[in-house]
Amino acid sequence: MDIFSVFSLLGGLALFLYGMNMMGGGLEKLSGGRLEQILEKMTDKTYKGVLLGCAVTAVIQSSSAVTVMVVGFVNSGIMELSRAIGVIMGANIGTTATAWILSLTGIDGSSLIVNLLKPSSFAPVLSVIGVFMLMFLKKEKVKNVGGILAGFGILMMGMEFMSDSMSGLANEPRFAQLLIRFSNPLLGILAGVVLTAVIQSSSASVGILQALSLTGTVPFSTAFPVILGQNIGTCVTAMISAVGTSKNAKRTAFVHLYFNIIGVVLAIVLFYGANAVFDFDFMESYITPSQIAIVHSVFNIFSTIVLLPFTKQLEKLARLTVRDGKKNESPIPALLDERFLLTPSYAVEKSMDATVKMARLVEETAGAAFSLIKNYTPEKARTVENNERETDKYEEVIETYLVRISSLSLSDEDSKSVFILHHAIEAFEKISDYCEDILRVKKNIEKKNIPLSEKAKYDLNVMMAAVSKALSLTVQAFSSGDISAYREVETLEEVVDKLKRELKSRHLKRVELGECSVSQGYVYLDLVNALERIADHCSGLAVSVTELESGEYNIHEYSRSLKEDDGEFAKSLETYLEKYSLS
Repeated sequence: MDIFSVFSLLGGLALFLYGMNMMGGGLEKLSGGRLEQILEKMTDKTYKGVLLGCAVTAVIQSSSAVTVMVVGFVNSGIMELSRAIGVIMGANIGTTATAWILSLTGIDGSSLIVNLLKPSSFAPVLSVIGVFMLMFLKKEKVKNVGGILAGFGILMMGMEFMSDSMSGLANEPRFAQLLIRFSNPLLGILAGVVLTAVIQSSSASVGILQALSLTGTVPFSTAFPVILGQNIGTCVTAMISAVGTSKNAKRTAFVHLYFNIIGVVLAIVLFYGANAVFDFDFMESYITPSQIAIVHSVFNIFSTIVLLPFTKQLEKLARLTVRDGKKNESPIPALLDERFLLTPSYAVEKSMDATVKMARLVEETAGAAFSLIKNYTPEKARTVENNERETDKYEEVIETYLVRISSLSLSDEDSKSVFILHHAIEAFEKISDYCEDILRVKKNIEKKNIPLSEKAKYDLNVMMAAVSKALSLTVQAFSSGDISAYREVETLEEVVDKLKRELKSRHLKRVELGECSVSQGYVYLDLVNALERIADHCSGLAVSVTELESGEYNIHEYSRSLKEDDGEFAKSLETYLEKYSLS
């Protein structure tokens, strides 16, 4: 095997890894994060977790990605440690699907059907079809399918490159002697661990072993311990991803490690014990790619069946490894986990969930701030202050996360969602700031004893009702994606604008008549301006989502339409419209 064969091997490995990544990315975009949502919601039973973990891994072709995602679930408090164990077991079984696909390289025969099943026949065709779909077709779903086909074709061609580069090893006596050394179970396992840990993909390391087996020089006695070691080596990715996470997330990574180590120990004891008694004839036979797939699958299914009844013991072992400290961790889990970035669609979905929480927090803040205008209490003031600080934290965390998401390969729908999220967190953060402004003004009123007149209070109550409804509709629209609710926000914003102008005009008249003082006027106008700005930011978010012009709806018709759903507000609004003859 000369230097050019080494280059060919490395090139084939590069194509293999790139094709796998491309195929997995296409599958992920096509699923739109739904696979991860299913994992999140349907793991209430351990056996369900096994089945789902197996299915999801078989689809996205990466047990490491699924395991890292599960670590993220546990770290964020989305999934309990006990539920994660079943998913990890299933992921180990699901990853064997890749080995079965790659075993097609070992097909031998001269018939037309057999030749068509060979990767050398169909891989180039799939690649061409996939590239054509990516370059010349516009529909996003079609492009995703093209990515899957092109990735699969490139993966299989990489496999062919690797097997061709190793063909010269069949006549190398030194290579045969090296393989005999790996027949030692400990050395074989160590080789499998190191190879998989370096490549960070058990599928790729199994693929290399299958390509090597095509030379006809790899005995079963060598391949078996290497395959076992590859299952331990794949745990390295999850262990690295668990650094800096919560205790339960670290325990999840250790469960993955212990599951594979215990499975390997049991397999060694049983298999080599049986061999010592029965002296298996096939141990020195040369293994084929399909037999490697069989061994890989049987081992993982065996480990799952044996250890499935002992999930509680595995959890206990992980808890003994990562003990609870003296200080309790924060009861509030991380809002967003960086492991979700492996699946952009799911990361966008979790960003949306976090922003919805932020929106509801801001709505609560506004309710407390509006209540302060009517009746100041220290408890309400603390609520506004604490909520505003928490809102700032939401804004910082989500905005940083969105910047990272924006650098990923996103679907058109996800790009649109990220655009809306940027506008939403800015709008909600500004609304929270104006709630704090209301608190500041009210504190000034209490400190300097500047009571508002009854007429001023009445006008403010009407305006607060309109702004409160606008904010409620905005949060509702954002949470549900209801465009019609966004349009109602636009209508209400018109009402608030008219209210602001009319309230200022009425206040000036009261000042002229001596019914209100100048000092009352300052604080009154500050409150009116803060309320109006809250409505403006609600409207700004609505415009960014609907991309419609404002001013297309009749205010009186809107007021009448509210009577059945919100009689109190509709009554206040209609009273105001009639009193000031707004059109």
